[in-house]
Parts: sequence; structure tokens; C-alpha cells
Amino acid sequence: MKVSARNAFPGKIVEIKTGATTAHVVLDVNGLKITASITNEAVEDLGLKVGGDATAIVKSSEVIVAVD
Repeated sequence: MKVSARNAFPGKIVEIKTGATTAHVVLDVNGLKITASITNEAVEDLGLKVGGDATAIVKSSEVIVAVD
């Protein structure tokens, strides 16, 4: 897989919740849970299954940083 984004985090799929049109896919990346919202169609097209490997790719312009 070649991707121009540098923020790529390989992990395991631990949960897939499908709704009417959108699914939430939860990846475990070294103990950190990352959730992606994608279409149900994309889940099927990519063949995503709980326990499978996947990579979370984060677009840097969409990351929000907060401090307390």
C-alpha cells in the first residue's frame, strides 16, 4: 500500500457497528482505540472483519489538538 499521508497507524479491527448507511470501525492501535466513520458499502468493499488488520490514516488538517 502506498499512501502520501504520513499519519498512518496500523492496527486490528476490534469492532464494527453498522447503521442505516454508515458504519463505525474501531481499530486498536497499540492499546489506543481509533474510530472511523465510513459507509456500510466501504466496509463490504474492503472486506473488513473484526480481528482483521487495517490501517487508520489521519489527514493532518482534520486533527484537533486540545489541552486542559
